[in-house]
Amino acid sequence: MSGVAAEFGELYGTAPDGVWAAPGRVNLIGEYTDFNEGFVLPSALPHTAVAAVSRRDDGVLRLHSADVPGGVVRLDVAGLAPGRPDTAAGGWAAYPAGVVWALREAGHEVGGADVHLASTVPTGAGLSSSAALEVVTALALSELYGLGLSGPELARTAQRAENAFVGVPCGIMDQMASACAAEGHALFLDTRDLSYRQVPFDLAAVGLRLLVVDTRVKHALGDGAYAERRAGCEAGARALGVRALRDVDVEHLPAALARLTDETVRRYVRHVVSDNDRVARTIALLDAGDPRAVGPLLVEGHASLRDDLRVSCPELDLAVETAVAAGALGARMTGGGFGGSAVVLVEDGLAEDVADALGKAFRDAGFGAPGVFGAVPSAGARRVG
Repeated sequence: MSGVAAEFGELYGTAPDGVWAAPGRVNLIGEYTDFNEGFVLPSALPHTAVAAVSRRDDGVLRLHSADVPGGVVRLDVAGLAPGRPDTAAGGWAAYPAGVVWALREAGHEVGGADVHLASTVPTGAGLSSSAALEVVTALALSELYGLGLSGPELARTAQRAENAFVGVPCGIMDQMASACAAEGHALFLDTRDLSYRQVPFDLAAVGLRLLVVDTRVKHALGDGAYAERRAGCEAGARALGVRALRDVDVEHLPAALARLTDETVRRYVRHVVSDNDRVARTIALLDAGDPRAVGPLLVEGHASLRDDLRVSCPELDLAVETAVAAGALGARMTGGGFGGSAVVLVEDGLAEDVADALGKAFRDAGFGAPGVFGAVPSAGARRVG
């Protein structure tokens, strides 16, 4: 963290007012359920976006990233608006700039800031690198301007920045995980009212590991495929006469599907309702102290994402199939899909064998080598300096 503060000093000629960190996340189960007001079960990663920040009161926002070539981006906070070329979707500066815009839109008098960012969250890997940038910026500004925003309020601000400013119609899971997760726990979140419970998730204590397999296939959720699935889910809810698909329970799913005439919408509805049920079954197993039994639910969830939602890709399918064949208890893609990462639940003693099998399978298929690392449930956003 001291390195980020020192880089801030070199950039801006003075020490920062503070340094903050916010993590990426991995989602154990519950995918594409958050914008359907459903249930999710993410945990925070040890990988974080770190921001050294100082308050300004002259209407100037200066942004710099240690991870992206280029100099300091200088913006006028009063002129921030969605769609401006200097903060357009696809540029990293849109995320922190969008947070400043969202805070000001909510009536908070944020007069500017100097920001220097550095992140260890892999980009394009489905691990919420953008949410980490948003949440760390929101937390820093909340503290520097005395806004006193709670974790859910930080998450709402960050989500609004991504939805309305960057232009990605994401749900709120990623931002809530980054803002509210607790070390050693998974976050059981009801995305309708943002109530949540910290579920003990110390896999090491029972001889298990959760691996992340980064296929290194980059995904971009702003390209329309994600928005199309969201629109399809909303169409399904309208056709069924419910506020959101969260209101369709799994017992009534066959009857609900029979009422839908659009085959694509039918597939989307089947995935969302069944994945909400998988979250509930996973929570029951964790509460009962039986995490090993979660494995088959991961495999079931991947099949639903692959066949009903159709957001997988050959690399993700290979990762899941290879891990299970090599002895893992279960695996599935995690995040928005179209690339990105998979999660693998495995006995600790088999983790290296599974990782080796994944490397060989990717080589044999002519794919680039995947990145494989342990997902240790970590702390949410906090001040670190």
